[in-house]
Amino acid sequence: MANDKKMVEDITSMEEDFAKWYTDIVKKAELIEYTSVKGCMVIRPYGYAIWENIQRILDGMFKETGHENVCMPMFIPESLLQKEKDHVEGFAPEVAWVTHGGSEKLEEKLCVRPTSETLFCEHYANIIHSHRDLPKLYNQWVSVVRWEKTTRPFLRSREFLWQEGHTIHATAEEAIAETEKMLNVYADFCEKYLAIPVVKGKKTESDKFAGAVSTYAIEALMHDGKALQAGTSHYFGDGFAKAFGIQYQSKENKLEYPHQTSWGMTTRLIGAIIMTHGDNNGLVLPPAVAPIQAVIIPVAQHKPGVLEKAEEVMAQLKAAGIRVKLDDSNNSAGWKYAEYEMKGVPVRIELGPRDIENNQCVIVTRHNREKTFVSLDNLAETINAKLTEVNEGIYQKALENRENKTYSCKTIDEINAALAEKGDGFIKAMWCGDENCEDKVKELTGAGSRCMPLEQEEISDTCVCCGKKAQHLVYWGKAY
Repeated sequence: MANDKKMVEDITSMEEDFAKWYTDIVKKAELIEYTSVKGCMVIRPYGYAIWENIQRILDGMFKETGHENVCMPMFIPESLLQKEKDHVEGFAPEVAWVTHGGSEKLEEKLCVRPTSETLFCEHYANIIHSHRDLPKLYNQWVSVVRWEKTTRPFLRSREFLWQEGHTIHATAEEAIAETEKMLNVYADFCEKYLAIPVVKGKKTESDKFAGAVSTYAIEALMHDGKALQAGTSHYFGDGFAKAFGIQYQSKENKLEYPHQTSWGMTTRLIGAIIMTHGDNNGLVLPPAVAPIQAVIIPVAQHKPGVLEKAEEVMAQLKAAGIRVKLDDSNNSAGWKYAEYEMKGVPVRIELGPRDIENNQCVIVTRHNREKTFVSLDNLAETINAKLTEVNEGIYQKALENRENKTYSCKTIDEINAALAEKGDGFIKAMWCGDENCEDKVKELTGAGSRCMPLEQEEISDTCVCCGKKAQHLVYWGKAY
């Protein structure tokens, strides 16, 4: 048994060094491998399987709301990127450029897409002529490149996977409704399928997407009290349409500019899962996206009938649609326990000769290591109930963490005192709407504005910074 816990002992504890704990998990749980290009990582099969499950569920939600998938090119000509001034300025520092094709210098530089607004706009200008052509509800699943200086697996990399929705509508009302609808889709996905509670809100003017009229976001709080932006939804108005000459003939026979949106979620969601639910034994995965929902560990598998029974149980669970694995390798049972805890498998099923005699097995739930003896009869039903229990358990734990780390403050001094005494977390404080005050709060406390929650409340009637009349409640925090 000496080596059984080695995988776990090698993890730095989150209390000791949260950043190192995070990196240890992505490596030990075999989610990521580094490459020779800084900030570009291999997403290994187990990590990619999590992303595939995220993609499958989200894609279903998009299609239910009437969206279709398309695929835009990877390259954007420099002249096309330059068409929307705010947009190009916002992305300029992160753009990677292609200057040569083979050995020949290109006449015009090509940008490797950091996002695809300009490509969609060029396409819309070609295909939209009449009100009958609207709306277009498009989404694509692609990789994008942003030349980040500081990188961290899943959270910030130079190339990452995402979906980007791009829609175009006849009216501002339709486009705003779409922006808010997709924000709600994201929030529902995070809370229901990833068991991550989120705050829905609007970004301040200084923090909105380059070229947007308004940006909405969902913000989650990680185990260490830092915020993570988990998804964004943007309303563009008709600014892009005007820049790209997109017009349509209205029902009244007038030429009008349409209104656009875009919205996106990325592989940083995997980072969110790790930092919201993980513990000092490794990953804790929400059942909906876990590549393996239940693992069967045969105990004393060399004894007659054990493996046969384990295979029978596996077939039963598979038939019920449960993602199940039987580990019949020669590693010891203790080693297997440690490995699947590290990988965050929600439910472990232990099955030995005595269990088989008694028509039972042992079930251990990953999030609380609770052990129960259950009958082999109707096992699929029991496992599904346990998976629901795991999902509810980790959601409640994450919610409790957020509630314990959310502080209401009326002054800068109160913010600094709360952060010093209680550690990082969400700060709820009032704001007058002046960008100078927003900057000052960050400068004096280290906590930047995360969002103005859609559910507003009044903590006081004065700005936390200048003491003038408050306009908005803001969630502030240190962020990834």
